[in-house]
Amino acid sequence: MSGNWSPDSWRNKPIVQVPEYPDTDALDAAEQKLSNYPPLVFAGEARKLRAQLADVAEGKAFLLQGGDCAESFAEFHPNNIRDTFRVLLQMAVVLTFASGKPVVKVGRLAGQFAKPRSSDVEEINGVTLPSYRGDMINDMAFTEAGRAADPERMVQVYNQSAATLNLLRAFAQGGYADLQEVHRWNLEFVSSGAQAEKYSELADRIDEAMTFMAACGLTPDVAPQLRETDFYTSHEALLLGYEEAMTRVDSTSGDWYDTSAHLLWIGDRTRQIDSGHVEFMRGIANPIGLKTGPSQTPDGLLELIDALNPKNDPGRLVLISRMGHENVEDKLPELVRAVEREGKNVVWTCDPMHGNTIKAQSGYKTRPFDQILQEVRGFFAVHEAEGTHAGGVHIELTGQNVTECTGGAQAITDEGLSDRYHTHCDPRLNASQSLELAFLVGEHLKSKRDSERQNGSVREAAE
Repeated sequence: MSGNWSPDSWRNKPIVQVPEYPDTDALDAAEQKLSNYPPLVFAGEARKLRAQLADVAEGKAFLLQGGDCAESFAEFHPNNIRDTFRVLLQMAVVLTFASGKPVVKVGRLAGQFAKPRSSDVEEINGVTLPSYRGDMINDMAFTEAGRAADPERMVQVYNQSAATLNLLRAFAQGGYADLQEVHRWNLEFVSSGAQAEKYSELADRIDEAMTFMAACGLTPDVAPQLRETDFYTSHEALLLGYEEAMTRVDSTSGDWYDTSAHLLWIGDRTRQIDSGHVEFMRGIANPIGLKTGPSQTPDGLLELIDALNPKNDPGRLVLISRMGHENVEDKLPELVRAVEREGKNVVWTCDPMHGNTIKAQSGYKTRPFDQILQEVRGFFAVHEAEGTHAGGVHIELTGQNVTECTGGAQAITDEGLSDRYHTHCDPRLNASQSLELAFLVGEHLKSKRDSERQNGSVREAAE
């Protein structure tokens, strides 16, 4: 931990993307209440994730991070949590087989309730009110009462996050993550519609591997690793009053941990070097993320890396690239080169969602699947060209059959967006689109692995 830091030292720094609470006494009371609540996650869990991310930084593992753009109170239901967890498991199985590496699974769950906005206010029919900033802060309803920042919402976020984590832990350790079941779900996906021909080869190879393992006696009944999994939570640490209230000293190490989630990240709008967000994040011992957009400069990025990871520990810092499909191959290389030149230990991962948001002719905000895929491909191409590790992907998704992103094998059109457009903020990939992306990324990872294996054999023969 850096000197001259405390959980509240961020309050002495400039800060953006935070609401103004009309009742500061109520705000203080809510934060005090939260500071006395039990932690949502534990320091040992965060350290375990940090160790696994160190493997990702070294190219020994792959990071899959995904979940809601913004959780809501209205859609809080065990089925929704189950379905998002399920699709992440399905994606992880495909990516594990294709890459031949462990996949670290991190959900945007159990805390992703606050969102940065491009404007502090919203105007409708001549009426101007504060922008909706997520259920943690205010309400979507365009009324004066609804848009007023309410600190009691933080307490509700804690309670909902606690319930979500309880269910996720049960799913991860209680048999729902059974590898055979997850694979059966993937076979069902591949057998339907347009996916059948495109992804059957990879699915068949996974099926052969599963059959071979079972024949050798490696079943979930005898190998707990096949029916249990590690699963971690993450969210953007935007509302620092909440994060401060959830920050505790670990009794075993003496370090400060933000116990609201295993991994917290800084958004592209709040990464100013002298900001309250950077100040808070530099002092917690959790693994942390940093969104890196097209306006980021190499020198600015290096300055942030030094502030957030002064000891250059692998697994501490995840750089989440969100360039947009048209920028990724132009803007990302200089950042990768600068980080590599200075010997910085980071995880590079790709967020192909936030740089590819457009307004459809129908008026809905959407993200074209082809553009998402193009950015992912560009991200991998840059790292292959630079000889660095493309560590993972960061996806806004849901396990529900929504129609929020156009394209994909389902061929969702602009006109079809209105069918099941349920998001409270940004458009998400649905379950089918998420799995399609996993298979496409998996094909790339497998091709890269096969190429590396072939090149290794050629070198051995030459020697």
